[in-house]
Amino acid sequence: MRKRLFWTILILALFGLAVLSSAGIVDAQKKFGSSYYYFYHQLMYGLLPGLVLAFILSKIDYHLWRKLSLLILFGALMLMTLVFVPQFGYGVKGATRWLNIYGFIFQPAEILKLALVIYLAAWFGGRNERGQHWAYSAAPFFIVLGFAALLLALQPDIGTLIVVSFIALGMYFIAGVTIKQLLGIMGIGLIGLTLLIVIEPYRFNRLKAYINPSGDPRGISYQVNQAVIGIGSGGLFGVGFGHSAQKFGFLPEVVGDSIFAVLAEELGLAGALAAMGLFIVLCLMLNHIAKSASDRFGMLLVMGINMWIMAQAFINIAAITGLAPLTGIPLPFISYGGTAIIALLAGLGIVMNIAKE
Repeated sequence: MRKRLFWTILILALFGLAVLSSAGIVDAQKKFGSSYYYFYHQLMYGLLPGLVLAFILSKIDYHLWRKLSLLILFGALMLMTLVFVPQFGYGVKGATRWLNIYGFIFQPAEILKLALVIYLAAWFGGRNERGQHWAYSAAPFFIVLGFAALLLALQPDIGTLIVVSFIALGMYFIAGVTIKQLLGIMGIGLIGLTLLIVIEPYRFNRLKAYINPSGDPRGISYQVNQAVIGIGSGGLFGVGFGHSAQKFGFLPEVVGDSIFAVLAEELGLAGALAAMGLFIVLCLMLNHIAKSASDRFGMLLVMGINMWIMAQAFINIAAITGLAPLTGIPLPFISYGGTAIIALLAGLGIVMNIAKE
């Protein structure tokens, strides 16, 4: 299983690198003067360091992370707070989501996802009663998730907040929460999300664009309409790798959350289904490893990482195909982002150690 998992991850990562190199070729030339800037940057500062880290973590007994879980979470939250310190915080397009520490730029929210998975797996894996008892589960759960949500909302990064919420609720459900408690937490979360949407016009506009995509095709509905045009242009087998028209300045965020549209345009329905198929194969493998884990901590950790990847992948695909409102969530392994792929590969390195056990 470890070998099959490794090859699935490698194929998905290399497939993503190839799609990124094509999707970003025009934007990279325009912004950086090098057509393959995104390709080399993702390879040298994302994929290769991530693979090295995954290899190292696959050799370390995963039980160590249970002992260090609180320290790891504390460190991730500290990095999140540093974003708001002018000396370290680095902003782009009105959002301060990155840290610039002596020229090393990274996104701490990606580290938070892995830290939260490890912490919740350790907490709920300690005693079965924690999934049943308010004092053992819901109160600490609200404190940790509430503080993380506050930091993400202030950046602002609502897309990551949605993914983190999916991870936390999914792990809480698997840990054995009662339906009554789960519905209560979901209700509180929906109220909070509604307030965040209402107070920011651009978020409310995304919701309006989802409800009526033809209402303002040159304004708030522009991105989703261009994405759908690109996907529709791909047909069954695509216009050919490297031949997307949308990446020539028509589609915003071609290397970010819109990259699936370029993939579908160039490789067609066949390529889009192949990408989704790789995610499904990875999901099934992680489910098998979780069921075979030797302890509750290992099972919860694998399922947390599984929910992280799958929630992010299919929310992105649903949004860019018009099935859900745009959230700005990137596509795992395929969208541009060094910190994101390093964090994902680190988590999967821990999974490989669990599979070994």
